[in-house]
Amino acid sequence: MAAEVEPIAPGLHLVATPIGNLKDISFRALSTLAAADAILAEDTRVTRVLLAHYGVTTPLLNYHEHNAAQMRPKIMARLAEGQALALVSDAGTPLVSDPGHKLVEEALAQGHAVTTAPGPSAVLTGLVLSGLPMDAFFFGGFLPTKQAARKHRLLELANVPGTLAFFESPQRVGDMLADAAAVLGDRPAAVARELTKMFENVRRGRLSELAAQYAQEGPPRGEIVVMIGGPDRAQAAADAGATVDDRLRALLPAHSMKEAVALVTAQTGLPRKEVYARALLLDRPDGDG
Repeated sequence: MAAEVEPIAPGLHLVATPIGNLKDISFRALSTLAAADAILAEDTRVTRVLLAHYGVTTPLLNYHEHNAAQMRPKIMARLAEGQALALVSDAGTPLVSDPGHKLVEEALAQGHAVTTAPGPSAVLTGLVLSGLPMDAFFFGGFLPTKQAARKHRLLELANVPGTLAFFESPQRVGDMLADAAAVLGDRPAAVARELTKMFENVRRGRLSELAAQYAQEGPPRGEIVVMIGGPDRAQAAADAGATVDDRLRALLPAHSMKEAVALVTAQTGLPRKEVYARALLLDRPDGDG
C-alpha cells in the first residue's frame, strides 16, 4: 500500500501512529505524513519501519527529550518559513508521555497553526478493554520508580473519582500493583499487555490477585498499561459520616501510620497535625486514645 499525497496547510500536524498493528494507521495520517515537508520523530528507526511499509519517503528529523531544547528553535524557524511539519511519537498519540507539549506550546505562542490527525492511543485502548468504568478516568503516566515516591503519588490519587490509568515497565509492574493494593485498598484492576499485537493480553482481577500473579511468574514482556478502579462509591458514602478515629482504625491495620494519616487528611480536609495526633493515640496499646 502507498500513501496518497494531498497538499496540507503549513503548520504543525500532530499525527497518531499505530501502537502495534500497522493496519491501525488512518488514511488521513498517511496522507499527512506523505505531504509534510519533514516528520519529527522520537526514534527515526521506529518511524522508518512504518513509513517504509506504506511507501512514505518524507525526510525524518529526531525530536526527543534529549535534544528538544536545541531542536525547537530550528523547528520554529521552519514553521516561520511556511513549512508543514508532522510530529509523531514512537507509538500512539503524540504528547502522551513524550516531549511534544513544549513544542506545541511554543508553536501556538508564535502564532503557528497546530492541528492533528487523531488515531490510536494505548491509554484509551487499555481502558476500553479493562472492563472498568470509563465515565471518568485519570491518566497518570508513569509512576515514580522508587517505592516511597510511588506510594506517595498513589496517596495523592486515592480519592480521584474515576478509573486510574498508568503506563508501567514490565520489571516494575508487580511491585507497582502490590503498592497500589497497600495504598488504595484491594480495588478491581486490569493489566493490558502488547495491545493490538499478536500476543495481546488483558488480565483482570483484584490488585492483590494481580500482584501475586506477577510476583510468582516474574516480569512479563511487552508494553504495559495498568488500570485501577476508582474508590468504591457505596463505601465512600458509608465513610462520609465516619469519624476521624473510625477512618484511622480502618486504615491502620493495612497501612503505615504515615499513609493512613495522609489518606484521612485527604478524605476529611482536616489539618495533618490533628489527624496525626489522633493516629498516635490510637496506636497506643490501649487503642482507645
